Amino acid sequence: MQQYVVVVPVKPPAVGKSRLVGPDDHLRRDLAEAFALDTAAACLAASRVAEVLVVTDDAHFAARLAALGCTCVPDGDSRGLNPALRQAVAEAGRRWPALLPAAVLADLPALRPADLDEALGAATPDGPSFVADADGTGTTLYTSPTDAFDPAFGPDSARAHRLGGALALRGGLVSLRRDVDDLDDLHEAASLGLGPETARLAQQLFGTPD
Repeated sequence: MQQYVVVVPVKPPAVGKSRLVGPDDHLRRDLAEAFALDTAAACLAASRVAEVLVVTDDAHFAARLAALGCTCVPDGDSRGLNPALRQAVAEAGRRWPALLPAAVLADLPALRPADLDEALGAATPDGPSFVADADGTGTTLYTSPTDAFDPAFGPDSARAHRLGGALALRGGLVSLRRDVDDLDDLHEAASLGLGPETARLAQQLFGTPD
């Protein structure tokens, strides 16, 4: 069974999830942290994932992620998400040359390890593959061999990945597709079952247990 290193880019929680309108700044920051912690924990629990490499410039938050079992490195490229991911994947290749890299976004608080395993099991090992988000326009997972790793995260990334020759992974994969940018997304993620860090805050935010 092919094993993977999952690379998770995490903005400093103080500036992350700016579209999450409604919660005050303190709760928004806590939610951004919770999303990333629950995403990382689900990745660590997947049977096809041997390592999780988190890319973040927040040293304090990196310590929390390291306590889960993640390896953390600073964001070494300030030109944007895709250059930062390429650099992180190159580092992952040096550390774990036998593992294939997969980038997974950090805002998947309902992620189930089984969905991640299903996607990685369906990915082609000798070319790029991706998972479109619930809206069908964005991307939540991108994988490719290290020497050809060239993600196109950003507006309309699903189309960009498809045009770039990446295989669109089918199947439900509902928890892997459900990224959270706003409160409506969070409600939908809650209906799937949130990870423990996010569930605690969602109860505080919505006033009912999820």
